[in-house]
Amino acid sequence: MSRRLGRKGGESVAGPVLSAGEGIPAGYDVIKVHVGDLRQLFNAMDPSPFRDRDLDPNAEEFIAGWARELPSRARLALLVQIDRPGAADEPTLLHDAVRVFFSYRATTARQRLRRLFSVGRRSLWIGVLFLAISIVVGGLLKRALAGREVGELLRESLLIGGWVAMWRPLEIFLYNWWPILDEARLFDRLSAMPVRVDYPRAPALP
Repeated sequence: MSRRLGRKGGESVAGPVLSAGEGIPAGYDVIKVHVGDLRQLFNAMDPSPFRDRDLDPNAEEFIAGWARELPSRARLALLVQIDRPGAADEPTLLHDAVRVFFSYRATTARQRLRRLFSVGRRSLWIGVLFLAISIVVGGLLKRALAGREVGELLRESLLIGGWVAMWRPLEIFLYNWWPILDEARLFDRLSAMPVRVDYPRAPALP
């Protein structure tokens, strides 16, 4: 498949460029994609209607990857350069498809976050319970084996095991959740960005 997803935006074309879709306000960071045909942006295996079709994984990664390199508060816009013009409603279909696709991605990211917090809460209860049992049993063993090194060894081993059981919930609540939230916020921004289509190779209007 001939795909030119790059910041150079493909070959430069002299003369006027036919544009359609939304205008891009000043001050927006523009993500530029250059394809030969609009269909190249979409997953060819997806049987959904064009408006609801998933983006091609390479196109999604290119757009999201470009956005990740920009400041988190940057206002985003998408400029798609297409060599071969299609239907008259092509820009509208593209805008709707991009909005629906990234809105769905934001929703699924937040669902993942809720599931992660649910796992974290269960893991925390299990970890705290296991830690408490380890401390109690360790103390009983130390008293039962008073004066013997094995008693202290067992107590320390159980205490270490109890804290190891706390590793998973601590990892979730300290580290694992915020990248998913960042991803959801990124997809929110991508779903709201204006979309413009340029046809650099289209004949100029008389």
